[in-house]
Amino acid sequence: MHSKTAGAGSSRRGLRGAVLGATMVAALLTATACQPSGGDDKAAASPTAAAAGGSASASTEPSGGSGTGSSSTRGAGTGDSGETGGGNGTAYADCEVTGLNTAVELQDGSGETPRHFLLTVTNSTRTPCVLNDAPQVRLKAGNDAPIVDTLGEPDTEPVVVEGGGKAYAGLYVFGNDEGGEAEYDQSDRFTATLVAGEGTELSGTLIFDLPDGLDTVSVDDAARVNGWAGTEGLAMRPIIQL
Repeated sequence: MHSKTAGAGSSRRGLRGAVLGATMVAALLTATACQPSGGDDKAAASPTAAAAGGSASASTEPSGGSGTGSSSTRGAGTGDSGETGGGNGTAYADCEVTGLNTAVELQDGSGETPRHFLLTVTNSTRTPCVLNDAPQVRLKAGNDAPIVDTLGEPDTEPVVVEGGGKAYAGLYVFGNDEGGEAEYDQSDRFTATLVAGEGTELSGTLIFDLPDGLDTVSVDDAARVNGWAGTEGLAMRPIIQL
């Protein structure tokens, strides 16, 4: 009886051992199949590492590039880089006579001797342009006519005339108060030659017809011109005192 019992128990233990062994082998094979190889580990890890590396590079990249660009942009708009070939010291070209309209306004009252005039130029273009120094005004026809002296030193600052804007020059033409039967030189128009930026070249001549009601005006060597100004007051204030 004991031998049969022992034999049966031994058989059952052997069977359980076999079953457990088979189960463990199956589990081991399953685990092995699920685990990626070393090469696959690296391949799987590489995109993650690359992505992390890219993010770090973008977030830690210095912003000096954009700052330097802004600095360069600011620098380009200042200094000599803004000067034109004419050397007028601005970012705009000298005015051309073809782009300017002219007008003359008498500043003396009715019955007074015509002496004081306001010369006005209007920039007929859309682009700002520059007038330099004082215009070279002649009260008689022809380039051989004498140039009117400026009243003091002309303003050396260029006058920028906006598109559609105006600039002014004051003109005094006659200083003789003797009257009587004396005959004086007469002028039926004024001309004004523009001066280039460096002050050594000329840039064309404007013609200023006299205001309505005046066929001619008396002129003499007392004539003076005040350089270009941005307002009527600045142009005429020194002239009207003559």
